[in-house]
Amino acid sequence: MSSPCPILIYMRPIGTAQELERRRRRAVELLNQGHGICQVARIVAASPSSVVRWRDAYKKGGPNALNSKPPPHRPCRLSPKQLQKLYFLLLKGPIAHGYKTQLWTLQRVADLITKHFGVTYHISQVWRILRALRLSCQKPKRRARQQDEQATANWRKKDWPRIKKSP
Repeated sequence: MSSPCPILIYMRPIGTAQELERRRRRAVELLNQGHGICQVARIVAASPSSVVRWRDAYKKGGPNALNSKPPPHRPCRLSPKQLQKLYFLLLKGPIAHGYKTQLWTLQRVADLITKHFGVTYHISQVWRILRALRLSCQKPKRRARQQDEQATANWRKKDWPRIKKSP
């Protein structure tokens, strides 16, 4: 025996808050035109339970009940101008800010934010700021900067075969 309305499982839909709000409004509009819940769910690519939830919210709170909600996370404590300034500070490199090596760590970035903007972040949250700035984690190359490529190649050809154990 098959159910009249197939159960579809969806992850959180992709789209901006405004696009998702338009989708909710379209679903309620289709319901008001006389379409069934399952049909509306297929049209707007949502689960039937979501369509029912939107319909009930609309009946209870009117059109404003379908408005998009702010994101559930805390807003960034740095303003967009401060984030832009942080980006350019990071581009200068750690040595320009008094560190001995050319390697940014989360702790160093957190210290830089505190020093320049007076805002304290735990290092576990600093990566979110870096990701918002479209910066990614980079691993340094595992070789000395002063390494001579030609000398290394010669050593591998001449000395290494002589040193390595024979089978």
